[in-house]
Amino acid sequence: MIKISKFKILTFKNKKYKCSVGKFGITNRKKEGDLKTPAGYFKVLKCFYRADKIQKPLTKLKCIKIKKNMGWCDDSRSKNYNKLIKLPSKFSYENLYRKDSIYDLILLLNYNYKPVRKNLGSAIFIHVSKKKIISTKGCIALQKKDLLEITNKITTKTVININK
Repeated sequence: MIKISKFKILTFKNKKYKCSVGKFGITNRKKEGDLKTPAGYFKVLKCFYRADKIQKPLTKLKCIKIKKNMGWCDDSRSKNYNKLIKLPSKFSYENLYRKDSIYDLILLLNYNYKPVRKNLGSAIFIHVSKKKIISTKGCIALQKKDLLEITNKITTKTVININK
């Protein structure tokens, strides 16, 4: 089990890692755009990575190479809300192929995934932090070396416990 606390500590296999969460903390009532990380128990569904920046992680997770035309829909008006989409799109989205490095490695959590409910939040990832570990828009972020270490040890059965 991976535990993530409001104190911005991720614990996995008795090791602690500094992480960041949403700018306004952790919530039991997640809404799209609220800058909060959802509390609860989740699983990692897939791993996305930038093959031009990092090697494919040595993980048991299904890994998908991020391409320039990949995005994640965060527009609740779209039938593709909280899903991987092909760009361009007339709806709002997160571009997965970024100039910075925060999406070099992404773990997709099963938050609001099946079934997807409108306006309850989308694109809840564990991703690479900026150089300084600062707050996110609702995801969890770790230093790249720490995220790679964790990615190589988890499976689709690993439970993520985000505590308020």
